[in-house]
Amino acid sequence: MTALVLVVVVLALTAVVAFRDPLAFVLQLALLLVVALAAWDALTRTGGRRWAAVFIAAAAVAAIVVLEVAREGSSGLWLLLRLALLCVAVGLARHALARDVRTLKRAATRGAPVPAARRGALIMNLKSGGGKAERFHLEDECRGRGIEPIVLRLGDDLLQLARDAIDRGVDVIGMAGGDGSQALVASVAADRDVPMVVIPAGTRNHFALDLGLDRDDVVGALDAYGEAFERAIDLGDVNGRVFVNNVSLGLYATIVRSPEYRDAKRETTLAALPQMLGPGTEPFDLRFSTPDGVRHDGAHVIQVSNGPYGTTTSGITSRPRLDTGLLGIFSLLVPDSLSATRAVAALATARPEFYEGYVSWSAPTFELASGAPIAVGLDGESLEMEPPLVFCSRPGVLRLRLPPQAIGYSPAARATGIGALLPDLWRTVLGRPIAIDG
Repeated sequence: MTALVLVVVVLALTAVVAFRDPLAFVLQLALLLVVALAAWDALTRTGGRRWAAVFIAAAAVAAIVVLEVAREGSSGLWLLLRLALLCVAVGLARHALARDVRTLKRAATRGAPVPAARRGALIMNLKSGGGKAERFHLEDECRGRGIEPIVLRLGDDLLQLARDAIDRGVDVIGMAGGDGSQALVASVAADRDVPMVVIPAGTRNHFALDLGLDRDDVVGALDAYGEAFERAIDLGDVNGRVFVNNVSLGLYATIVRSPEYRDAKRETTLAALPQMLGPGTEPFDLRFSTPDGVRHDGAHVIQVSNGPYGTTTSGITSRPRLDTGLLGIFSLLVPDSLSATRAVAALATARPEFYEGYVSWSAPTFELASGAPIAVGLDGESLEMEPPLVFCSRPGVLRLRLPPQAIGYSPAARATGIGALLPDLWRTVLGRPIAIDG
């Protein structure tokens, strides 16, 4: 409450300027907004973004000072008072919302503390992510920490490697590779009730992103084998096959089959969509029902995710939570060429909800029928599956370990933009504090 009151006081004091100099009022109001937003980022971010925010805030303050000094007969007292009150308001808002990285790391919802693994093992794909495992010397790092390194060779059965390791007495199993490999090892870990460690050694590492891991700190992720945090998360399932991120059908599934997709996913997708959504393009034979009971006989794109996706202020999609027991589902239908233009624009900007043919919902299960085998992109891997496809969420089946330094929250869960700040701050004032769960 105090933070909101102080913001109102600052605005009121600034409004006094309007009666004497309307132009100065508008400029000061804009600069004060810049100071507030930059100060918020400086308090809640780390690394380069924090220092950039500090620089922007300082520049805005300097501009306000210059503007105030340039006004004849003005006193610096009101200026200093407004800036001081604004900084106090931002600090109080940060405390009330507990959105800074340090507070998130202390939150109990990040997981329960667990002792070090007695006998850990890490399966690694040396070629994944352009050879990250080799580049970061993961085999040597594992041996130095007492972790058994298991190298995935050409022709090896990844599922069997994981099962054999657990049969030998491994009590914590990990995977260093892409999300498709993470899903396979996760399925074994869940079935055997053995905790899993995710090492972000793939190309995109979307699963690691949504777990709140630092995707650039490959070696640091090994700390999850030591004293760490453990929490239970959901897994997605389609006809008995586990996925940790999503399953794409229709256009996306076709694009995933492209040889160019693995090396340039976004570029390949955006280059292919205009042609594939061209005039006369027919929807795929994908039959399903939406929650309102409407039956659909076709769609151009369907995606089913392990947990509903949220978003961040930068438009990058991620999942706020992985423990909801729900699937996130969306479908996209493009009836004509004019609609195709709008659809491509919405997809290219990662804001599909802006297109009228986009429908999304959440549910614990989802079923899809077709008259022929269905091409799917499962966690980025191209497969073909026999219909019907029966999707379900498997709530809390995977015990996942996070290293102590991990934030443990996805970008969507820790979104700190002004659009999220003001509604959440108001809910806190009303006695309904937000809960950020990963």
